[in-house]
Amino acid sequence: MTEDMIAKMEGKRFIRGAYYMVTQLLTRAYHQGIHVSSEEIVRLRKVAIEAQKKKQSIIFLPCHRSHVDYVSLAIICYRLGLTLPVVVAGDNLNFPLVGPFLQSAAAMWIRRSFGDDQLYTTLVQAYMDTLLQQGFNFECFVEGTRSRTGKLLQPKFGILGFLLDSVLSGRVKDAIICPVSTQYDKVIEVNSYVSELLGQPKQKENLMDFLSASSILSLRLGRVDVRFHEPWSLRSFIDDQMASYTKMPPQMPTEPNGKDTTRLRLLRTLGFKVLAEINEVSVVMPTALIGTILLTLRGRGVGKSELVRRVDWLCARVKSRGGRVAHFAGLPTETVVERGLEVLGPELVGVVYGLVEPTFYAVDRFQLSFYRNMTIHLFVSEAIVSASLYGRVKLGGGLEHQRMPFEELRDQVLFLSQLFRGEFIFPTDGLEANLSKTLQGLEQDKVIHIVRNQQDPSQIEFVELSEEERDQGRENYDFYCFMIWPFIEASWLGAVSLMALTPPSGQGEDMWLDMKKVQDMAQLLGKTLYHQGDLSYFEAVNKETLKNAYQRFEEEGILLVAKSKDARIPTTVRLAPDWVPPRAPSSNHLLPSGRLWAFAEHISHSRREGKNRRDGNTVRTRVLGLVELVAESLWEHARPAASPESKPGAYEKVKQRRPRRAIGEGKARL
Repeated sequence: MTEDMIAKMEGKRFIRGAYYMVTQLLTRAYHQGIHVSSEEIVRLRKVAIEAQKKKQSIIFLPCHRSHVDYVSLAIICYRLGLTLPVVVAGDNLNFPLVGPFLQSAAAMWIRRSFGDDQLYTTLVQAYMDTLLQQGFNFECFVEGTRSRTGKLLQPKFGILGFLLDSVLSGRVKDAIICPVSTQYDKVIEVNSYVSELLGQPKQKENLMDFLSASSILSLRLGRVDVRFHEPWSLRSFIDDQMASYTKMPPQMPTEPNGKDTTRLRLLRTLGFKVLAEINEVSVVMPTALIGTILLTLRGRGVGKSELVRRVDWLCARVKSRGGRVAHFAGLPTETVVERGLEVLGPELVGVVYGLVEPTFYAVDRFQLSFYRNMTIHLFVSEAIVSASLYGRVKLGGGLEHQRMPFEELRDQVLFLSQLFRGEFIFPTDGLEANLSKTLQGLEQDKVIHIVRNQQDPSQIEFVELSEEERDQGRENYDFYCFMIWPFIEASWLGAVSLMALTPPSGQGEDMWLDMKKVQDMAQLLGKTLYHQGDLSYFEAVNKETLKNAYQRFEEEGILLVAKSKDARIPTTVRLAPDWVPPRAPSSNHLLPSGRLWAFAEHISHSRREGKNRRDGNTVRTRVLGLVELVAESLWEHARPAASPESKPGAYEKVKQRRPRRAIGEGKARL
């Protein structure tokens, strides 16, 4: 057990040879090299010298988009003369030849799931305590797995909890936290990500796949940018948080099973603080700029001169939001765009010649969305406000019809914010403060016009598009809407797919469906709706986004989920009784009414208007007809609720969460 887990350092000769080999391979793939900030490197070296004197570990917490992440960080540490960090890695990578090589280069293998194995949990904690006590540098990925979508995932608290416990318990005096952002012009594994997101099963890592991927190393994938946030003391973080908790009024424990709520609060704060700081130092690459522009166009394509202008415009938008753009030593924007187009290649971006000017268009929108999502964290607040206002803007007519009362806007903004709580990393100021700040910024940018109460200017009465924004063709406003619309589509698809969980006539209500089959059904329904014109974005069938939507539905009490302690027994799901849609008494068909349909309609208020969706009754009939078709095969595999007498302890207690008014009734709770 310990032999496979413990990282091995095979001496300077091995490390020197490994460094030479991976550097040669990596620079062949990323021909423009690994780029860092000289200021950040100087600061990191000073911190490392002080940490070494105090025998403290530096805990690197990078974002995770590729297996190249830990390779590039190891190369940087070697060049700086820092101790190579022990890397926490899943044992799925521990296959012949590659596994022993990585373990000899400081990989620490752990199981993907610990289950109820207390001995293994204790062993991992003891080993990590030993590493931190001895001052070994450490590296783990706060997201837990590689992001298949291009944006940051929600934090995972497994390994992070071990690190926190080491210092919180006093077994380790202190450790230095260093959030790290790694950005790519192009990610090597993105093709496999697309296959997984479209429903193909993830292939288990093996030597043959590793060797066959070696042809990728001859490609020209641009460059890698690694940025280091200012390191900080984990002990100081804990002390500051504990001091703030003592100033707060006492609260009742929120965990019914008696867990230490203070530890959980510390852990969540730590995880989201690290993610926020990763976003803070992340740079936007040229390929992300190009991908974002091409996926936020109203037309089919864009000329080269307009593409260059819009890249300059987007760079200004990024910087105005406090973001960073990759530095290219003063090269003109046109040259940077040409390099980005070369890296993306004709498989992602096509070009039409023989016109007045060459015109570029998105070939593979699904794969380009990976690069667009690298910028969305900068604009998510503006995007949600814009999409909320769209409920009035899409009505058309006179300006007075497109003006939205502030309370209506606020309710929709908070509704969408709660809906996407598990999808994006929001600012930590709170929803009300963030809304106020976002409206102020949009008004300063002359995207919206705010009508205030004449007697009390602090009171907002209406919000509408500004005349300046209308005169320039809604360039800013449309951009924000296009950023968020695919995610709104995915949530709407998830809500509509839940209609298929309505038990057929004569079927007992206490019947459960396989969660994986339900989510596969949702993807199939989404693909059908897309090709039939009722879904605007193919990215909406993204498996990860649908999974996040289902997680939110569970949290809101719409879904009841039964998870088995036995990994061989699949997770099952059914609708909560008060969310089951009604059926027509005569035809037994699903009716577009009830809480679930109203919930889907609430999401639909912010969906992009499409030609096929203007006839509401026709669309309802067509969509619900497709839902009933996919439901037929789904209910063939329904199973009754597990009997506690027949299988004692087989299922965990089903948690029916208290529904939140934010989702169920359209009113957000802060």
